[in-house]
Amino acid sequence: MKNFVFISPNFPTNYWMFCRGLKENGLRVLGIGDQPYDQLMPQLRDSLHEYYKVDSLEHYDEVYRAVAFFIFKYGPIHWLESNNEYWLERDAALRTAYHITSGFQTEDMPRIKFKSGMKEYYQKAGIPTARYHMVDTAEGCRAFIAQVGYPVVVKPDNGVGASRTYKLSGDGELDAFLARRDPDTAYIMEEFVHAEVNSYDAVIDSRGEPLFETGNVTPMSIMDIVNENDNSIYYILRDLPEDTRAAGRAAVKSFGVRSRFVHFEFFRLTRDQPSLGKKGQIVALEVNMRPCGGFTPDMINFAHSTDVYRIWADMIAFDRTDAPVGEHQYCAYAGRRDGKPFVLSHEELMARYGGQMRLVGRIPDVLSGAMGNQMYVAVFPTREEMDRFYQDVLRCR
Repeated sequence: MKNFVFISPNFPTNYWMFCRGLKENGLRVLGIGDQPYDQLMPQLRDSLHEYYKVDSLEHYDEVYRAVAFFIFKYGPIHWLESNNEYWLERDAALRTAYHITSGFQTEDMPRIKFKSGMKEYYQKAGIPTARYHMVDTAEGCRAFIAQVGYPVVVKPDNGVGASRTYKLSGDGELDAFLARRDPDTAYIMEEFVHAEVNSYDAVIDSRGEPLFETGNVTPMSIMDIVNENDNSIYYILRDLPEDTRAAGRAAVKSFGVRSRFVHFEFFRLTRDQPSLGKKGQIVALEVNMRPCGGFTPDMINFAHSTDVYRIWADMIAFDRTDAPVGEHQYCAYAGRRDGKPFVLSHEELMARYGGQMRLVGRIPDVLSGAMGNQMYVAVFPTREEMDRFYQDVLRCR
């Protein structure tokens, strides 16, 4: 029996379904987390062979000892994953320390975690990238801005999501950013790209070939949602555009992806930009070597009448899948921000769209910055019906 160590299997809460798929496929699933065992969801407890509680997942030595305990008790570890952006470097460090060769190692981190390092591999795949400058002095930043013009975007070179990401529109905002930035954090500055975000989401086998592919669109800037405390929307596409598919597959090859669930982000230009291309063209944003966050795996299931948790677990266990994929629809996410004067109440929305709703509930505070406070997830056969849903959910007085 193969041993799979799952780091933080309790968060996000839907990740218990990854563990269930592994168990059903005959793997021994060993969990490491900081939540007491009796507080785990019953479905997660039923999916784990054993659970090792640590005081904090932030303490590397504790997690290291937990893996050592599992090796002592059960033998070699064949897989170790969290499927979580926050722990990717920790996962790699543990694999490297214990010679677990089924995933990325510490030496792989610069190209998959640092935004500056990603650009080389996107370019090798033939995908344009925004011009950039590693933030240094005011003079160096102004020299770069003289080439690309305002606005520019600054963000941590090694960051998660849109945290500490800012759009700078003039010298005053640049000076204010330089004055308040953390001197211990490396920041990257990029030319501003006029675009919406399109993603390539796929389960990739050991040969670098896709077992399943889809994509989502974020028409609003996540940076603006976080910084301006705005509502949040994105949706799973009914059908993946061929240019997104081609860019995603090229990036998989360039980055050397094997045996992973990936979420690659691209810009689709909303206007011509001489340095990048024509309106509608795909431009690189960043790679994420894990599933799209939050409830997106569930949304993918709703959009394509499938089970990506099983597809991923089949990839781990068998390097193939026969999981069915059914009817394709749009799956829309709308995250309302508390305190806004919405025209339609929760009850009115449910009366109008109850038949299309698939998930309704509160977003955990740790995710609410990018996702809003109250979520509505619904499916629609056409773009027009989805657009009406968004208008009704987000319309304010």
